[in-house]
Amino acid sequence: MTQPPAAHATPTQDADGTPAGPEPEGTTPARVPPADLRSLLAARLDPAARAWLDRALDEAAAHPGTHGPISVWELRLAEAGRRCGPAHADAARVLVLHAARADEEALSRVYYQGTADERRAVLHALAHLVPGPDALPLIEDALRTNDTRLVAAALGPYAARHLDAHQWRHAVLKCLFTGVPVDSVADLARRAHGDDELARMLADYAAERTAAGRTVPEDLHRVLALTEPTPSAPGTAGPHGKES
Repeated sequence: MTQPPAAHATPTQDADGTPAGPEPEGTTPARVPPADLRSLLAARLDPAARAWLDRALDEAAAHPGTHGPISVWELRLAEAGRRCGPAHADAARVLVLHAARADEEALSRVYYQGTADERRAVLHALAHLVPGPDALPLIEDALRTNDTRLVAAALGPYAARHLDAHQWRHAVLKCLFTGVPVDSVADLARRAHGDDELARMLADYAAERTAAGRTVPEDLHRVLALTEPTPSAPGTAGPHGKES
């Protein structure tokens, strides 16, 4: 498949033209199991939207994979913003992808041919649908963009599991460069812990900003603190068998 260049616009609307909005707290789609996500979403949708979602998920489950030029569930991805509202569209799209049991090939097709909203949903869905690193090219593409919502979506649990250390460090710096909150980075504390190279990169970036008379992002200090190794408890043996 020919892959188009990464997009560089930061969208302010969903695919249907409604204003884009963040997911409701507690429903970041990549971090909530699909069954729980469906329950949370159903509780927040009005009856018409809930009925639409139920039909869309039943269709996707009954007709997974590809049928004709475009699958019926792919049409539902395009409708999700209008049917469920911008605050719930990402979660609805992830549930449709999950119900359709979209594999890496289908996810790649939706990502490269879809809107920014659909690409974001694919990135959220990876953690639920792709067990191995085969979909990393989608993460890498999103991290090359200047679309901050794509960057944030790319740094969910799938990236935490599969990005190598070099790529992951640069992704964290990308958050600081573009203003993406580091809370978007899944498993940040574990991956940053004791990472001396990340600490060096953060210190260099802070020094560059200070020398240029610019403020250092508060998130940088948060991540830098996470890179500190855990201190030995008082009275524990040191590396040479002596108590510290």
